[in-house]
Amino acid sequence: MDVKLDLKREIAGYAARRGSFQIVDVEPQQYLMVDGSGDPNASERYRDAVSTLFGVAYAVKFLSKRELGRDHVVMPLEALWWADDMASFTSARDKTRWSWTAMILVPDWIEGAHVDRARATAAAKGAAPLGHDLRLQTLAEGLCVQTLHVGSYDDEAPVLRAMHEQFIPAQGLRMTGRHHEIYLSDARRTAPEKLRTILRQPVEEA
Repeated sequence: MDVKLDLKREIAGYAARRGSFQIVDVEPQQYLMVDGSGDPNASERYRDAVSTLFGVAYAVKFLSKRELGRDHVVMPLEALWWADDMASFTSARDKTRWSWTAMILVPDWIEGAHVDRARATAAAKGAAPLGHDLRLQTLAEGLCVQTLHVGSYDDEAPVLRAMHEQFIPAQGLRMTGRHHEIYLSDARRTAPEKLRTILRQPVEEA
């Protein structure tokens, strides 16, 4: 029987607890990535980025199973978010000032040549509108603080304020790198109040 690898179960950073902050050490992982900026709710580029990521991720999965004999579960959508003023995520909450990298993790046995072929397959099916902008890149976050948020994305601000302004300084840490979100729920099929999202912030000693 073929074994289908589920990296959510293998990587500790894909588990988090609601109502508390945890300090975790995240190992480098490789992702399919597409960049953009602006309010994701009003951005055609963000929608096309998500479509492209899943289109190529599934093409990678099928290529891997067919040619490498290694099957895996397609990972959830994730994104890095940043702005010139981080208050855009908390007190100001101005989505038009956000920049983002939408991404999906792929196993470490996937190489650039595999992604190139999967991109071509997805593009031929009309499933990669931003295929020309997609890349395979390793992300090394290292020490991070994270928590599980349950609820609407628009209700994240108080949790992020507590993380940024209270917990992180209290631990003798400071923020570094970009705010990271892991979307464990499918927003198309889940009520806003039930969305499960891991909120992660890379840190270093202050």
